[in-house]
Amino acid sequence: MRYSLREPIVDKPAEFSAFSDVVSGLLLARGVRTMRDAEAFLAPDYDSHTHDPFLMKDMDRAVERVYRAIKTGEKIVVFSDFDADGIPGAVVLHDAFKRIGFTGFETYIPHRHDEGFGLNMAAIDEFKASGATLVITIDCGIADTAEVDYARSLGLDVIITDHHEPPLSGLPAAYAILNPKVVGDAYPEKMLCGSGVIFKFVQAFFKTHGGEFGIKPGWEKWFLDMVGIATLSDMVPLTGENRALAYYGLKVLKKTPRPGLGRLFEKLRLKREHLSEDDIGFTVTPRINAASRMGEPSTAFDLLSTDDEALAGAYADALERVNNERKGTVAALVKEVKKTLASRDADGSLALKKAIVLGNPSWRPSLLGLVANSLVEEYGRPVFLWGRDGEGIIKGSCRGAGALAIMQKTMQKTPDSFIAFGGHGAAGGFEVANDRIHILADSLEKAAADMNAENASGADETDPTCLADARISLEDVSWDLYKDIEKLSPFGVGNPKPLFIIGGARVAAVKSFGKEGDHTEIIFQDLGGRKVSAVKFFSPSDALPSYVKPQAAIDVVAHLEKSTFKSYPELRLRIVDIL
Repeated sequence: MRYSLREPIVDKPAEFSAFSDVVSGLLLARGVRTMRDAEAFLAPDYDSHTHDPFLMKDMDRAVERVYRAIKTGEKIVVFSDFDADGIPGAVVLHDAFKRIGFTGFETYIPHRHDEGFGLNMAAIDEFKASGATLVITIDCGIADTAEVDYARSLGLDVIITDHHEPPLSGLPAAYAILNPKVVGDAYPEKMLCGSGVIFKFVQAFFKTHGGEFGIKPGWEKWFLDMVGIATLSDMVPLTGENRALAYYGLKVLKKTPRPGLGRLFEKLRLKREHLSEDDIGFTVTPRINAASRMGEPSTAFDLLSTDDEALAGAYADALERVNNERKGTVAALVKEVKKTLASRDADGSLALKKAIVLGNPSWRPSLLGLVANSLVEEYGRPVFLWGRDGEGIIKGSCRGAGALAIMQKTMQKTPDSFIAFGGHGAAGGFEVANDRIHILADSLEKAAADMNAENASGADETDPTCLADARISLEDVSWDLYKDIEKLSPFGVGNPKPLFIIGGARVAAVKSFGKEGDHTEIIFQDLGGRKVSAVKFFSPSDALPSYVKPQAAIDVVAHLEKSTFKSYPELRLRIVDIL
């Protein structure tokens, strides 16, 4: 990875005089140019910065169909995706139905390995047999044209709530579709996550019919803990309405009455009053996703939805068990993949390749993204791994800068290589035709090499430049600087955590920590003798460059963070890279 500095502030806007140069620079780097926008960014207001749910196309139609089902005693199936967006969304609707006293529904979360993403015919048959007449999808369904047609043929209405890109071939013939990305939809925030969309539905339902069920205006804000988790987990930009949902979601999470979350926080030693987006992204989200990766999505749903204090602890224990199993399975798979990679690199050609492509029919696709992450960190290039799901379909994951662009180029050159693929710039998933898997490695490697050759600047597109916000010294690392930075939280996509290049930091000590010794702490010492701790997770000390040793002066790329793991708040650096 290469690093360069953002352009420095030349003319600080006069109306930004109340802000420090650091805050002003960070705001400008995020496209905030006026005081009005700055105030909205730094202090989101729920009423002002969220939108009327009825601006979303089909919202009135969806609300009235669900209301009719409730009043006439129909059975509703809530069909959600299995990840850390879909499951919290399912909890939102589950809790909304419980709050109004409606019990004629069931929640269905498909098995990730055996059923895959989205609606499927076998599940629809089950819904019909159970007496259901209405299916509501959460975080899926927008591409399920055939499945929706089949449901309709059986007499089932389908309401799709989703946020994924609609297919170019046309929309499913659902009773109603709630998706701000649908062409012609007037909803202002196009980048809601799946939980955000179902939250807007609940908001609309309560706004229209809540009084009948004793719901006070605004009561749905208690569901923002789930929306906050999903928004912070699902790689949607933390700008506009999403920023408000994440901002207030964290506030609700700090005082959530959910016993399952409370027990999970205790188990993970998370202090509610200090809960941050990092706590969600690094601890809560992986555990929710672990449940579906290991074939037990209901474990996460039960934990988040239960109101039973006695069961909460058992659910937290179960989720932790599943997560530990996931870590063990992934570690074994990483070892197997590396062994396979080494056996195929007898001639040393791996060093010349611009991408790593590897697969095995026995590998479970749901785990391959995590394995690819590990390989990207070690080999420093895009990684594509594939396996077969429970239906025998070849599916895979890719990680690394430029990965999606490589797949797009491969599709252009060999249109029948992929049945489907998607994601964002550094991570994605794909499905490959059985008769094309034998050429996949050559096609992806050639596309990666072509991207590099076609780049007029000569830079490697698979190794892009990362922008740092400023170059500072160790002496600049202070609580005042941290408090300035904290004003822009929560951080995530569209609002990245400020990144600093710290030059000439003198090393006082280096040590490993953690149960397996797989994390490193570097103690730096500034010119005044003050000690500053810096941590690099999932990187043991013996994996650091050889020049990182006591008395050496090194350049590091890092974030500032407040650790509350000890009995007192500690200001430290989170190392991103060592130059």
